[in-house]
Amino acid sequence: MKVAILCGGKGMRMHELTEDIPKPLVNVGEKPMLWHILKTYSYYGFNDFILLLGYKGEKIKEYFVNYKWKNHSFSLDTSTEEICLMDKAEDWKITFLDTGLNTMTGSRIKRAQHLLNNEAFMLTYGDGLSDINIKKLLDFHKEKKRIATVTGIQKKSQYGTLIVKDDIAVSFNEKETNIGIINGGFFVFEPEVFNYLKDDTNTILEQEPLINLTKDNQLAVYMHNGFWTACDTYNDIVLVNNLCKENKDKWRVW
Repeated sequence: MKVAILCGGKGMRMHELTEDIPKPLVNVGEKPMLWHILKTYSYYGFNDFILLLGYKGEKIKEYFVNYKWKNHSFSLDTSTEEICLMDKAEDWKITFLDTGLNTMTGSRIKRAQHLLNNEAFMLTYGDGLSDINIKKLLDFHKEKKRIATVTGIQKKSQYGTLIVKDDIAVSFNEKETNIGIINGGFFVFEPEVFNYLKDDTNTILEQEPLINLTKDNQLAVYMHNGFWTACDTYNDIVLVNNLCKENKDKWRVW
């Protein structure tokens, strides 16, 4: 199963860090946030990724093109220019899809439709860290037999709230400050989700598509009660880096 990751945002709320790099490349510990997210999926056996690029997407391309030799010991035969790694590298297949500088989240996903082979797929954001069990999430999605499953997080937030009954969303209100169940990312989608996404640049996944899926009784909610954080601001990055220093980086399931 393929995993799509939204990597196109400009990270305006952490502009101190994102003037020269996109938000998913901001370091958490010694590695970019995006690396941590890939490692989480890889731990559960999902290694086929589609990165939905936008702002400074070329920086993400450069990071992974140079990843092996920069992050592993290797030998080099200068006569043939053959590189042989001295330790095992991650077994990742990564597709880099340019989806536009100002394209909204739903439209970025729509532009990846041709790469998903009319099959179910996973999706998450390039700035969320969690110790979520991806296998249990997928099993839950299959059990509920809905077009979409979103991970629900119980907390006070500005992100908007879900009202859930019997594991199914009955209301989705984006951008309301409240205490309740919020959209924590880590989605599973059936191909029918593309019927809810418009082929333009302005479709925001978290608005009309998720609201309409809820109205159609097609949005299941997998509750995650473990560690979860969204890295939206400079202070969020300081917090997670402090957790790394204190060996409290609970999202490291690998």
